[in-house]
Amino acid sequence: MRFLDTNILLYSVSSAQNERTKRETAERLLLEPDNALSVQVLQEFYAQATRPTRAARLTHETAVRLIGTWLRFPVQSMTVAVMSDALDIKAAAGLSYWDAAIVAAAKALGCRELFSEDMADGRDIGGVRIVNPFR
Repeated sequence: MRFLDTNILLYSVSSAQNERTKRETAERLLLEPDNALSVQVLQEFYAQATRPTRAARLTHETAVRLIGTWLRFPVQSMTVAVMSDALDIKAAAGLSYWDAAIVAAAKALGCRELFSEDMADGRDIGGVRIVNPFR
């Protein structure tokens, strides 16, 4: 199972011409059955996809419908254990708290890979390898 970061979801709905290749990659990834997400990733998607300053922003209804389709994947909730692990990861790996929380959620679900363009490609953090699918 692989964990998907927020940017994968956002690229999947991008209408920007210069992001076409990334959109196609993200769409392909989302067709795979062995993905995992977290509540944090879904929240970040909603906040970014519907923000008023976003070009071609999504309506509330469209964003909610998309989130509903992604609930077919395992979704990690934020728990005290995940938060504690995120704090440890932040201190050990030098990540922001929010990136550490994504790594902690991936670990909690047993994911060995975290697909993201926001962290160092190839880096292993606590047994989770970062993979940039857009390289």
